Amino acid sequence: MKMNTRQQARQRLDERLAPFRHRDDVPPPMGWIRAIREALGMTGVQLAGRLGVRPQTVEALEKSEASGTIQLSTLRRAAAALDCTLVYALVPNRPLEETVRARARAIALRDLGRVAHSMRLEDQHTGDADLEAQIDAYIRDIVRDRDLWSDA
Repeated sequence: MKMNTRQQARQRLDERLAPFRHRDDVPPPMGWIRAIREALGMTGVQLAGRLGVRPQTVEALEKSEASGTIQLSTLRRAAAALDCTLVYALVPNRPLEETVRARARAIALRDLGRVAHSMRLEDQHTGDADLEAQIDAYIRDIVRDRDLWSDA
């Protein structure tokens, strides 16, 4: 089967995200800024100087990071002041192509289930033997990427 452009893009993105998948890393309880600052032996006053802010601001940003409310731009500035690189990513829980296939299958089952129900009411039920073939054909012929995430 030939891959289309979207499938190729999903595959490339999955390859880039693979090193981050299935990681159990959690931030330190007090946040990365404080953990790295303390590991470097840097005081809050010293970090404040590197950032060009008041020491109280460093305390506030460390608290906002620990609570998950820090802005990315602030986190990026703090990382630079600590001679770090901010790594930011959304890591899918499973490969993107698998997510797309599962969604297409759910749509096909929903729509084919409606047809099967109508056929049963009309006593024209065909049986479940060829259900997988019907699903595959429905996905191939009817379901389009742009339709996958509409809730209709």
